[in-house]
Amino acid sequence: MTSETDPRSVRSREAILNAARELLLESGPTAVTHVLVADRAGVGRATVYRHWPQAEPLLLEVMATVPMPFLDKATVPTREWLRRELTAIARQLELDDVRAVSTTLANTALWDENMDARRAQFAGILADRLAAALDEAQARGEVTLTLTSRNAAAMAIGPMYYRSTIERAPIDSALIDAVVAALGTWSTDR
Repeated sequence: MTSETDPRSVRSREAILNAARELLLESGPTAVTHVLVADRAGVGRATVYRHWPQAEPLLLEVMATVPMPFLDKATVPTREWLRRELTAIARQLELDDVRAVSTTLANTALWDENMDARRAQFAGILADRLAAALDEAQARGEVTLTLTSRNAAAMAIGPMYYRSTIERAPIDSALIDAVVAALGTWSTDR
C-alpha cells in the first residue's frame, strides 16, 4: 500500500490541506507554516514535512483550492474599482510569503506540468476577470482602451509583479495610477 492509498496518509493529508486552507483564509499566506498547520490539523510536524518538505508547495496547493479574490465582481466606476483591486494585489505582493509563492510558482512552472497548469489557472482567472471588466467599461463608455482588453490585463498586473519580485520594492499609488492611466482614456479624463 502506497502513501497515496494508505487511508491514514490520505486522512492526514486531507486534514493538513483543510487546516492550511483555514489558516490562509483567516490570516493570509504568512500563517501557512508547518508548525501552525500541524497544530490546526492535529498532526505532528513530521507528518506535514513528510507530505510537503517546504511550505511553498503546500501554500501553492492550498491556493489552488480557494477562490481567487482579486478582480472579482467589478463595480462602477471601473477606474476606482481597478485602483482598489490593484492596490489589494500590491499589498499582497509586499508579503514575503506571497512574493515567494508567486516566484516559486513561475519558476517551477518552467519544469513541472502540474505547476504550469496551476500557473495558467491563476493567470487565466486574473486576465479573464480584468479583460471582462475592461470590455464592459468600454461598452459603457467609461474607457477607450489603447490596446486589447487581454493585453491591458497583462499590462496592469505585469508592472506590479516586476516591482515586487525583480526590484523587491514597494508598489506605490503613483505606479498604480500610472498603470490605470496607461490602459486607455478614461471618461473622467475627457
